[in-house]
This record gives sequence, C-alpha cells and structure tokens, in this order.
Amino acid sequence: MVDANLNRLKEGIRVIEDIARYVHNDKDLAASLKSLRHQCRIEPLEPLLSSRDSINDVLRPTTTSEMNRTDLRSILIANYKRGQESSRVLEELYKIVEPVLSERFKQIRYELYTLEKRNLLSDLNG
Repeated sequence: MVDANLNRLKEGIRVIEDIARYVHNDKDLAASLKSLRHQCRIEPLEPLLSSRDSINDVLRPTTTSEMNRTDLRSILIANYKRGQESSRVLEELYKIVEPVLSERFKQIRYELYTLEKRNLLSDLNG
C-alpha cells in the first residue's frame, strides 16, 4: 500500500506540475509543486520495491471513470484529488509506524488543498 500510494501521490503532483509549467507557464506554481513532489520520498527505496506487485494488481485495468477527462481542468481536478487521497492514506499508515512521516504526508495533503484552490480559482478568474 505504501509503494502504490507514494507512486500515485508523486505521479498526481507531476501531472499538475507539468500543466503549470508547460501549459500555463506558471513558474511559481510549478516550483511549489516540484518542491512538494520532492518531499514525497521514503528512504530506503528497496523495501518498497521488493513489495511491489504491479503485474498482479487487481485494479490495474483502466476504469471508465479514469477515462472521463474532457479538458485540462478535469485532468487537474483528478490529479489534485489523487494526490490528496494518496497523501491521506500515507498519513494514516505512518501513524502506526513512523509518526514523523505521518505528519509530513499530512502537511503535503494540506499544501495540495491550498495549491488546488489557488490554481483552480485563478484558472477561472484568469
């Protein structure tokens, strides 16, 4: 679960970061997202890799809702939610094994809430 959610978190942030950087040319938002993405790491990596079984993941096939994207805004929303949900899972899991990491993922989640509001509301107003 940790490996899957960590990957999902970083991937979601990266999608948003690339849209901010390459589509909206928003250096500040892209830099904030890049910094946040770099905080999403757990060392050492090897135990996570050894537990990975992406071939046998029962939810590996694409679902209909994953294909429901109509524009860049819908992609942004989906990826903000993906990141927030994944950081919440990591926050909960680490409460029982490493509270310091739990707090880090909580802070990442709240930063994603803040960036989502700024990004999506400015997108409507700008």
